[in-house]
Amino acid sequence: MSGREAILGNIRKGLKRSGPLAGTALELCQTRLREHRPNLIPARAQLPHAGQVELFVQMAQEASATVARVTDRAAVPAEVARYLADTGFAAEVIVAPDASIAGLDWAAAGVATEARHARNGDRATVAPAFAGIAETGTLMLLAGPQSPTTLNFLPDAHIVVLDAARIVGPYEDAWAMLRSERGEGWMPRVVNWITGPSRSADIEQKLQMGAHGPIRLHIVLIGD
Repeated sequence: MSGREAILGNIRKGLKRSGPLAGTALELCQTRLREHRPNLIPARAQLPHAGQVELFVQMAQEASATVARVTDRAAVPAEVARYLADTGFAAEVIVAPDASIAGLDWAAAGVATEARHARNGDRATVAPAFAGIAETGTLMLLAGPQSPTTLNFLPDAHIVVLDAARIVGPYEDAWAMLRSERGEGWMPRVVNWITGPSRSADIEQKLQMGAHGPIRLHIVLIGD
């Protein structure tokens, strides 16, 4: 028996089932997966879009992230330069190879960049977010060649670029956006949900920032 078979066998035993779903039970399961029915949506996630943007900013800041708003994508490098200077970081970042990030005019803002995955010792990274979730101030980031997951977890300062137009109310709407834009059967290898910088209170119940990831999260929000 393979490891996979052993695991599935233990799950079936716990569910008191003798084998895989079949008949009506299987049809009900398949229908549920196809329909993507949402769970109960909290009232705060049902605001008009302008309200969702303001709620996202509020919730992100309550989670200890910082947020700066810029009018357009061309203004991102100057905002990153300002943030690095204000927080004492050198004017150099590792950026996502995505054209929407790496293709910006970083040199004009005086910021040195490398477009690659992050490595040990990298102090600051810039990555794109696929969406923002207003109800919790959470970022949705997709892993892939143009946005390596290491950018999200290895640096001290994680800088994320998000279009305000891509802020939605609940998590369900972010999944719906992903299916709509990438296709029903497509899924990235990893989806990271990030709310604020890394933290832990496991040791003597004392809050430690940067416990297992970036100590700072800065969101550059583009547009209204």
